[in-house]
Amino acid sequence: MSVQFPDGFLWGGSVAANQCEGAYQEDGKGWSTQDVAPQGIKGPVTKVPTEDNLKLTGIDFYHRYKEDIRLFAEMGFKVFRTSIAWSRIFPNGDETEPNEQGLQFYDDLFDELHKYGIEPLVTLSHYETPLHLSKQYDGWVNRKLVGFYERYARTVFTRYKDKVKYWLTFNEINSILEEPFMSGGIYTPKKELSKQDLYQAIHHEFVASALAVKIGHEINPEAKIGCMVLSMPTYPLTPNPDDVIAVMEAEHKNYFFADVHARGIYPGYMRRFFRENGIAIHMEPGDADILKHTVDFISFSYYVSLCETADSSKRAELEGNLFSGVANPYLKASEWGWQIDPQGLRYVMNMFHDRYQKPLFVVENGLGAVDKLVTGEDGVPTVEDDYRIQYLNDHLVQVGEAIEDGIEVMGYTSWGCIDLVSASTAQMSKRYGFIYVDRHDDGSGTLERYRKKSFHWYKEVIATNGQSLKRSN
Repeated sequence: MSVQFPDGFLWGGSVAANQCEGAYQEDGKGWSTQDVAPQGIKGPVTKVPTEDNLKLTGIDFYHRYKEDIRLFAEMGFKVFRTSIAWSRIFPNGDETEPNEQGLQFYDDLFDELHKYGIEPLVTLSHYETPLHLSKQYDGWVNRKLVGFYERYARTVFTRYKDKVKYWLTFNEINSILEEPFMSGGIYTPKKELSKQDLYQAIHHEFVASALAVKIGHEINPEAKIGCMVLSMPTYPLTPNPDDVIAVMEAEHKNYFFADVHARGIYPGYMRRFFRENGIAIHMEPGDADILKHTVDFISFSYYVSLCETADSSKRAELEGNLFSGVANPYLKASEWGWQIDPQGLRYVMNMFHDRYQKPLFVVENGLGAVDKLVTGEDGVPTVEDDYRIQYLNDHLVQVGEAIEDGIEVMGYTSWGCIDLVSASTAQMSKRYGFIYVDRHDDGSGTLERYRKKSFHWYKEVIATNGQSLKRSN
């Protein structure tokens, strides 16, 4: 039986501005938190941008986007997910007037996509808070960021109301629990950050996100605005009820974010968590009403699943993941320690659907791997990335299974459809793309683009609307 995808399914790819654009201070752009994080998540933050930060140049998408979009169109993309760099529009984040050159860049980018019939899917805040907002206000800990974000959202919703139909408010919003600087622009070091301030910051993001939904629908009633969460399906290590409860509590941490976005209220299990941890969320008058502006769809990233146990002696922490967990003894892992579990994608899609009955959009999924550039039969450099084809095929088969389960799935955008700088490690060598970019961890390279084997494979998948996918026996 072949995999059945609905007519109009949005096939495409996904990137983030800070990992691909470069041009970190051109045309009036201000510095963002990513400009001072040269080693990714785990490394130290620098006071100013330093030459070892590959993101300052990225893959020069800022100057080469027309070439890259032409390649996306060759693959047959129906949708392209990217983000707007907030600090291109408001360089410091707290200005009253936007930067026209920044606005014009995204006008040109969206026009180029529409030239090929590709719909933009745009993330408002993708791991790059204007650095000034981080240093001066301590990021989302400060309530003032709600107003700054509201002004930014209103500006871009108004400017692009006829060009962008699909929006996401915050990328992997639940990652603030593990990475408060990258995800929430919080300048206070993680080890010094209180739970009170962390969850107050999360509340401010919820309010800002709901305001964006409200404003976006007022400006363009046809707009579809979603949340975006890092999905992390978690299995009990054993059938011991203690392990099952440990899983429930671990999953509550993640479901909390989608629950508020989709239901518009704080769930009871978080009220208990707040009581037991001495957290008192300060709500301004009107916040409860604002939160009722719920999202149109749930979007999410999916890379790995985890296990959980109540037995501390059995905890062997997984390496390489944004969220900590226990390794699954039944799964293999990628070169970066991310365990590969295609069925987990179907599982988590069913969990989201059962919980929310809203359309789903898989906006990140992919395999980071070391690729070797070789000479193809036509004499042109390429990458024989059968491992990536296998990974994506197996995951897309599971998306098809979820559709068969009765779930409304809007589309699928593979992560890093063109090679870019990794968010977690700030490396170029951790490659995800269908398109190889000649740039290396030491910054060397020509920035030339080459089609990988997976480029032609994905082109066929899109052309056949998933019929070419192969089920494993």
